[in-house]
Amino acid sequence: MMNDNGVLVQAHDLTMRFGGLVALDRLDMQVFKGEVLGLLGPNGSGKTTFFNVLTGLYRASSGHVTLDGQEVVGKSPQEVYRMGVARTFQRSRLSLSLTVFDNIVIGDYQNMHRGIVFNLLRRRAFRQEYERYVEKVRALLKIFSPALLDHLFEAVGTFTMIDRRRIEVCRALIGDPSLLLLDEPSAGMTHDETAELMSDILQVREKVTGLTVILIEHEMNVIERITDRCVVLNFGQKISEGTYAQITADPIVQTAYLGGEDDQ
Repeated sequence: MMNDNGVLVQAHDLTMRFGGLVALDRLDMQVFKGEVLGLLGPNGSGKTTFFNVLTGLYRASSGHVTLDGQEVVGKSPQEVYRMGVARTFQRSRLSLSLTVFDNIVIGDYQNMHRGIVFNLLRRRAFRQEYERYVEKVRALLKIFSPALLDHLFEAVGTFTMIDRRRIEVCRALIGDPSLLLLDEPSAGMTHDETAELMSDILQVREKVTGLTVILIEHEMNVIERITDRCVVLNFGQKISEGTYAQITADPIVQTAYLGGEDDQ
């Protein structure tokens, strides 16, 4: 499938080994600017491993993956973040005792002035930065979850699973990424909650200019509704790509197991 917006992510001959286990096996794939790409495959197929390589958590054994032409392999997670990549995880990484505001702004920790010396000696600058982040968080919540605007300084532990997921997505968006990676955002939610969250994500995509999304998801109704294109992995290799209709009609994909828990 061609896309006039050009290539944002390019993986070439990408291989990730853990001892004798090959999690990614000479993977070649592209992600186009502005699209929502569904990354599918059975348990152990390499989906989360690809996210971990792309975000610098793992260093690939060999091969390359570039973001807008810049090599990612060998860079730290902090460097990749500054390149414009943000993600959520399948298992919640929120601090339940902290407020909605605190959990979201933590996502942009690298770009904040920090430390007790700065806070004490540069009070005006600290106050200006704080007010800027309050406005930024409010702007994100207005797009993604207006109902949370009145609960900005309440502990996250008091909220439902879907609201926690919304907070996690806002935390990923606080740094204005060009690429958002969502690792099974529907995990732990009901069918109705999943449908509601996908509607929210579609709104974000429409209102956040230039955002590209890669989505790992096992709920096929989610993939059908939200993605422009899909790539299917099995044993670390790409076995199919195309629209949802194309990949679900592919006999090779039909043979592969598409359910179950994601790989680690």
